[in-house]
Amino acid sequence: VLPPHRYRGLTLVLTFLFYASFHLSRKPISIVKSELHTNCSSLEKSPPNGTNSTTWCDWAPFDQANYKELFGALDNAFLVAYAIGMFISGIFGERLPLRYYLSGGMVLSGMFTSLFGLAYFWEIHVLWYYIVIQICNGLVQTTGWPSVVTCVGNWFGKGKRGLIMGIWNSHTSVGNILGSLIAGVWVSSAWGLSFIVPGIIIAVMGIVCFLFLVEYPEDVDCNPPLHHTESEESEEKDPEVTLPTDDGICIRENTIDSSECAREPAEQPEAISFLGALRIPGVVEFSLCLLFAKLVSYTFLYWLPLYIVNVAHFGAKEAGDLSTLFDVGGILGGILAGLISDYTGGRATTCCVMLIVAAPMLFLYNHVGQNGIASSVSMLIICGALVNGPYALITTAVSADLGTHECLKGNAKALSTVTAIIDGTGSIGAALGPLLAGLISPTGWNNVFYMLITADILACLFLSRVVYKEIKGWCGCYTRKRGFKEF
Repeated sequence: VLPPHRYRGLTLVLTFLFYASFHLSRKPISIVKSELHTNCSSLEKSPPNGTNSTTWCDWAPFDQANYKELFGALDNAFLVAYAIGMFISGIFGERLPLRYYLSGGMVLSGMFTSLFGLAYFWEIHVLWYYIVIQICNGLVQTTGWPSVVTCVGNWFGKGKRGLIMGIWNSHTSVGNILGSLIAGVWVSSAWGLSFIVPGIIIAVMGIVCFLFLVEYPEDVDCNPPLHHTESEESEEKDPEVTLPTDDGICIRENTIDSSECAREPAEQPEAISFLGALRIPGVVEFSLCLLFAKLVSYTFLYWLPLYIVNVAHFGAKEAGDLSTLFDVGGILGGILAGLISDYTGGRATTCCVMLIVAAPMLFLYNHVGQNGIASSVSMLIICGALVNGPYALITTAVSADLGTHECLKGNAKALSTVTAIIDGTGSIGAALGPLLAGLISPTGWNNVFYMLITADILACLFLSRVVYKEIKGWCGCYTRKRGFKEF
């Protein structure tokens, strides 16, 4: 039996690898798009006799003039299924063993990802095959996020949660980077392998999950963490001290025995209902904010390589490699957002500030980001940090905070449901973003970026009430603190 800190470290590493493999298997479609429909006339090879000189090397059915709309429909099939399935997945995640649930989803995801790639070797050219595979893959991938966040939440308390989860959440960007690099190896030679290899990887990780994941500290005779900060623990000892809560309002806590907040091994509290989770303060606001934040992030995820090919005129592999810099920025942004929000105690304010700064940066990237390799690299990293920072913070630390909110009175069974609601709402935006990009991009890439900037602004507006409460809480607590000293 390992000591508790070893189990916590093992849980972090395993869940990091598990969710990185989910994103690793999602990324190849964005790399392969430019190969499914390319500029055939620029190739050195001559077209076969009797074929169109501009589309002979394309992969049907994506050899049509409306190929961008077809790609948008392909992305949308996955993301709509993911968004719908996510709301259901959280309910199942609270009621089924997470180890079985997560490992089963990973193996099935590996199968569907590989089936997409096998279409290359089986020479399948019907659109419905790709659509059905994307829908099935979107549904089974919903097992991932609620499960890994719940496992981490079960093992870690609230102290420094933003920083820990900010570092841990880099699995999203690491998975995107690895997925881009792996897909890029075969994109120009045998693009089917760009899907099959990631499919095998996530299936293998599913087997590892089944063998080694520990869901609860109680399963290995470890004490569960208390979902309180150190300041909240001191608050329990001195109920007269007024401190800000997660939503920024100063309240006075009643003295509570900390043992009441721990999850007793013998007790199995009932899972919270969907409506009950919605009533937790902040869930609706952060869910709607994530809808627009994820719209921006996933538009970059699915369309950035094609944008670089069309605007900067790089090859498919070079564009895929360059697009990884956006995810490198995402890693830095997630860590920075977690660190700042831990220090200030303002999750919503941190998100709002980063989103506000992101809007002009997106405008600049579209207009000057392709003027040279140096400007492209720097702008991609900056935009990745500002776009993915709020997204990472909301889906990790904020979800865990709300899933263990004090109003739940120690019932941690809400964590998976709250996580699924927030990420499910965000996934609606993730589905809309690539779809809108596919519809708008034929009118010009400038219009796509105007759409992304508008989404950033809307994300800020939905957080404005929570930001106001946080600022009011800071001011009120500071005033009371000075009043006590002066008295």
